[in-house]
Amino acid sequence: MDMNEIKEIFFQECEEQLAELESGLLKMNDGDRDPETVNAVFRAVHSIKGGAGAFGLDDLVSFAHVFETTLDCVRSNKLEPTHEVLKVMLRAADVLADLTNAARDGGSVDSARSAGLVRELEALATGEAPPAAAPAVAAPAPAPVAATPTDDSGFQPIPFSFDAFDDEPATPRFAIMFKPRRDLYSKGNDAALLLRDLSRLGEMSINCDMDALPPLDEMDPEEAYFSWTIELSTDKGEDAIRSVFEFAEWDCDLDVTAQAEQAAPTGEEPPMVPVPFDLSLLDEGGASEAKAPESVVAAAVAAAETASNVTQLAGAAARQEKREAPAAAPAAAAAAANAAQNAAAGQTIRVDLDRVDRLINLVGELVINQAMLSQSVIENDANGTSTINMGLEELQQLTREIQDSVMAIRAQPVKPVFQRMSRIVREVADMVGKQIRLVTEGENTEVDKTVIDKLAEPLTHMIRNAVDHGIETPEKRIAAGKNPEGTVKLTAKHRSGRIVIELVDDGAGINRERVRQKAIDNDLIAADANLSDEEIDNLIFMPGFSTADKISDISGRGVGMDVVKRSIQALGGRISISSKPGHGSTFTMSLPLTLAVLDGMVVTVAGQTLVVPLTAIVETLQPEAQNIHSFGSNQRLISIRNSFCPLVDVGRILNFRGTQANPVEGVALLVESEGGGQRALMVDAIQGQRQVVIKSLEANYTHVPGIAAATILGDGRVALILDVDAVVSASRGQSLKPEMSLAVAG
Repeated sequence: MDMNEIKEIFFQECEEQLAELESGLLKMNDGDRDPETVNAVFRAVHSIKGGAGAFGLDDLVSFAHVFETTLDCVRSNKLEPTHEVLKVMLRAADVLADLTNAARDGGSVDSARSAGLVRELEALATGEAPPAAAPAVAAPAPAPVAATPTDDSGFQPIPFSFDAFDDEPATPRFAIMFKPRRDLYSKGNDAALLLRDLSRLGEMSINCDMDALPPLDEMDPEEAYFSWTIELSTDKGEDAIRSVFEFAEWDCDLDVTAQAEQAAPTGEEPPMVPVPFDLSLLDEGGASEAKAPESVVAAAVAAAETASNVTQLAGAAARQEKREAPAAAPAAAAAAANAAQNAAAGQTIRVDLDRVDRLINLVGELVINQAMLSQSVIENDANGTSTINMGLEELQQLTREIQDSVMAIRAQPVKPVFQRMSRIVREVADMVGKQIRLVTEGENTEVDKTVIDKLAEPLTHMIRNAVDHGIETPEKRIAAGKNPEGTVKLTAKHRSGRIVIELVDDGAGINRERVRQKAIDNDLIAADANLSDEEIDNLIFMPGFSTADKISDISGRGVGMDVVKRSIQALGGRISISSKPGHGSTFTMSLPLTLAVLDGMVVTVAGQTLVVPLTAIVETLQPEAQNIHSFGSNQRLISIRNSFCPLVDVGRILNFRGTQANPVEGVALLVESEGGGQRALMVDAIQGQRQVVIKSLEANYTHVPGIAAATILGDGRVALILDVDAVVSASRGQSLKPEMSLAVAG
């Protein structure tokens, strides 16, 4: 593995740490004061700092160090995590994410913004009030006053202090207690190397405590029994001492205490006699020039190497005999608990996404070939009771299980996308001067990674729209009897084989009169158009529509919600709006769980085979003559349970035939359109329900209006997957382009 691969792994881990950081800060902002939450936040920044230091990412290291110092004040109860403090830390988390992205992609970060946050974090750490965003210009220092000569010769006295000739202050001394845990050795760390690095900071004396070492036959070869008490004289400071244990701090008990000047000896015998030795003897390829006494060298070797040799000694003893002792029971229980914890922590692996995509494509081909094989056997075996048929049924079941298992590999929770929205809410709310809180639910709802990757853009536009247009200003909310802090709620859940994402705000709702007037002013609708509330709400999805009075960095260009609609439709989803004036709005998105497979209804239209997505079908029915009604010149309605629904001839819309077919001779599929309305799609016959593998038509041919994708059936024929929303839109008068529609070849 080369350095670039290691660096890529580091940035992948940074994404996880940043997600953990923001999640923990949001919990703390909601009132969570659990020490483990605070420690998790601190560990995230600490890990990013340590990895960045290994790759020489100085900007990232310096900012993370200041951030880490402030978090350490919170961890040690020196700083109260109030809402104002956490607001600064959340902005610091955003800058830390920007610095990480800049280090990975080679970009740059606004230095003024990061420097301002550094000052705020340092002020919090020292107990001062955070400085203003725009730093004040420092007043110029007064000019030095020239001394007046005392005589005509120009003699000028120069004041100085004799204190400068005093003895230099004593070097600070630190008392260090270092006790490794078993995880320290299992992760490849070595106590001897840590002590060696510590000795390079200054003069050091060390005691090794071996009192916890059990008899050889009771020894656990993976346990850590030794601890060290160290006295170190150094002017490097406590931060330098802790940096030695930077990658082992969570796997040991470490206590660093600054000592005052030692008093005169009292004559009492100390409990432990320090044994000074030079740990540079442990350096590779060299020895100390100073010749230490043999007893000192022996003590150093015994103290530093025993921890490494204990595994071999215990292993040899275990091979000789096995004894059951009551005293060993607690150690065995602790070992079992740690082993279970380590096993649980090692159950995930990192796999390149291209390999997963390759596996999914191969499984898709397997499904197609299995369907083709089954079709061939069915056509050649009239009785259908042969052993081959039974084997094919088992093969079909196993293939379906393999396909479901492989698709589950790509399934990921929507939590990373939801967490990204927190930053957008904070930034936009600050820009417009509003108080808004984001609440998320169902973050662990899983969906295909392809869907997640394409979900960020529409959610971003919807969040910005809710903050800018939906939520009122604090003054208006107070006047309306509401809490000055608005709430935006983002939820995800599974429903009927799809993922449903809802964005709810408690704002003013959609002002339908204003929306209608804006649409008329922009020539989007006629002034005398008779529109329902639902149709007026859907006007905000039209290209170029905006209710903003002026163009700003947030809105006003009329591209936000139009992008949302097109992005959702490109994913095979639908979006709907529900709004109540004065109480808020709800945007509901319904998306497929995956873009690789599809449950569909295979139908026949004018001799062509089509697949209609099963999630769009409400019900199927056989039209009767008395339920068919003409409307206008060429429109027809079908009566379904005392309500009328437009009847759409799919073959006529796609130019499969030149005249409309007789509805009584076909089958009607009742489907839901993007606006929530219903249409009855007329087809000639239904072949059955199947799960098909989706193949991109645009990648292999070109975009065809009315067709979403293609698939390969069991008999080897290519079937087109119908774009239900496009067909419904065409039935409303938005005709498909004749040159791009599919006509039956003669």
